[in-house]
Amino acid sequence: MTATTRYDAIIVGGGHNGLVCAAYLAGAGRKVLLLERRHLLGGAAVTEEHLAGFKYSACSYVVSLLRPEIIHDLELAKHGLSIIPLACSFTPDLSGPGLVRWPDFARTHDEISRLSRRDADRYPEFGKAMGKMGDFIRPLLMQPAPDPTRLPRRLGESLSLLRRLRKLGPRGLAQFVQLMTQSAVDLLDRWFESDRLKAPMACSGIIGTFLGVRSPTTAYVLLHHYMGEIDGAYRAWGFARGGTGAISEAIASAARARGAEILCEAAVEKITTRRGSARGVVLEDGREFEARVVISACDPRRTFFSFVGRDQLDDDFVAQITRYRYRGSSGKVNLALDRLPDFSCRPGRGLHLQGDIAIAPSIDYLERAYDEAKHGAFSRRPYINLVIPSLTDPTVAPPGKHVMSAFVQYAPYQLAEGPAAWDQQREAFGDTVVETLEEYCPGLKDAILHRQVLTPLDLEREYGLTEGNIFHGELSLEQLLFMRPTMGWARYQTPIQNLWLCASGAHPGGGLMGAPGALCARRLLEEHYL
Repeated sequence: MTATTRYDAIIVGGGHNGLVCAAYLAGAGRKVLLLERRHLLGGAAVTEEHLAGFKYSACSYVVSLLRPEIIHDLELAKHGLSIIPLACSFTPDLSGPGLVRWPDFARTHDEISRLSRRDADRYPEFGKAMGKMGDFIRPLLMQPAPDPTRLPRRLGESLSLLRRLRKLGPRGLAQFVQLMTQSAVDLLDRWFESDRLKAPMACSGIIGTFLGVRSPTTAYVLLHHYMGEIDGAYRAWGFARGGTGAISEAIASAARARGAEILCEAAVEKITTRRGSARGVVLEDGREFEARVVISACDPRRTFFSFVGRDQLDDDFVAQITRYRYRGSSGKVNLALDRLPDFSCRPGRGLHLQGDIAIAPSIDYLERAYDEAKHGAFSRRPYINLVIPSLTDPTVAPPGKHVMSAFVQYAPYQLAEGPAAWDQQREAFGDTVVETLEEYCPGLKDAILHRQVLTPLDLEREYGLTEGNIFHGELSLEQLLFMRPTMGWARYQTPIQNLWLCASGAHPGGGLMGAPGALCARRLLEEHYL
C-alpha cells in the first residue's frame, strides 16, 4: 500500500512523552500523526479495568515529576486532569507503631523524635539541602543536555551551567559531587542515625534500578525522585483522579485539540529509510505513512534494533546501544479488595493510609532483597511501595471496595533460569508479595477479589519496556545528561537523519515527567528542523 498522506512528523508510540511531543508540534501548526500499538494510549501511564468497577493504574501509579510547564502550556486541567496530593509517607512496623512523615513539619518532628531526637531536628535541614540540590538540577529537566563534544556551538548553555555550579558555593558543590557518586545509604548516614528512618528514605534511590541502597550513584536517583512538584509544592506526590491513565488521556485530548491525528492498534513494523535518512513507517498490517521527520517514543534498543535495523547503523553506534543498560528490576501487583486493609501497627481507617506506604523495615532488609536479585531470583521479602488510591478517589473502585497498587523490588528481568522463566514464576511472585503484606495487614488475603501480577517480562511484552525497565534504561551516572543514550546523541537527534528520540531513554530520563517529549519538540521547532 502506498502512502496517501504525508505528515510533518510521525511519532511512534503513544506513551505520555510521545503524546506531549505530538501536542507541542501540533500546537505549532505541524501536521502530526501518532501511532500506538495497543488499544489504549499512555504506554506505562494507563488505567485498566480487569474487574468491573475496579480501575488499576497498571504500571505507573503516582505523579510528581510531571513538569508544571507542560501542565500549563497544554492546559491539561481544561482537558480533565486533576491531581490529588498524597497525605503522607507511612512505614509500617511489626513491633511498634511505625513511622509517618507528614507534610506538617511539627507533626513529622514528633514522629521521628520517637526514633531519634537528633534525627527529628536534622530532618528539616536535610530537606533544605536536597531542595537546594533540586533547585540546581531542576532547570536541567527542561533544557537539552549540555553537550561537551560541541562546546563552541553550545557555549551559552555551558556557561549557564557553570554559573549555576558557582552559585552552589564550595560546600554545595561538594554535596553535588557526593550526590552524583555516593550510595543512598552513604548520603543518609551523613545526616541521620536511625535505621528505621533511613530505610524508607533510601528506597527512592533504588526505584527502577538494578542496584542496592548501598550501591554507588543511588544518591542521585534519590534526588531524582525527590524533585516532585504539585501546584508549586516541592517534594509533593499525588494521584491522578481516575487513575494514571487520566494523565495520558488529558495530554491526548490536548494534542487532538491542537490538530494531532492519533491512531491506536497501529503497530509499527519498521521505520523506513533512504540513503541514511528516515522517510516514514510501515505498520504490521501493511499500511505505510511518510513524514519529514520520524520521532520514536520507544526506548533506544527497540527504536534502533527493532524498527531501524543494525545494518543501517555504524558498528560503533551499534556497540554503544548494545552496552546501554536496562536491567529491569521491578514488578507490579494490583489488587481489587472487598474492604479496606487494616495495618496492625496502626489499625483502622486514617490519614496514614492516604499516602504511599513503604515496606522497608531496615537497610539490611533492603540489601538482602537486592542480594537475592543479584543471584537471579525475585526477593522473597521485597521492598514494596503501595498506595490505596480509592481512599481519596472514589472513581477507581465501587462503593465500600478498594484498589491497592503495589510496586515491588526486586524482580529481576534476568532470572537465573532466563527471562522466559517468569511465565512459570509469575504467580509465585504474586504470592510472595501478598504474603509479605499479610504480615503487616492480617486478613488481606481474604479481602482479595482479583489480582493483576506484572513481571518485568510482562512489562516488556505488553507495554514495550525493554527488559521491563520503567525508565527506558537505568538512571546511572554513565547514562545521564550528555551520555543518554550515548555520547554525541543526547539531544534527541540520532545517526539516522530525520529520526529523533523523544522518550525516557533520552535526557533527562525516566519517570512520569513529559520533559523528553517537550524538549524534543522544542528543538525541532526552535532550530528549524521542522
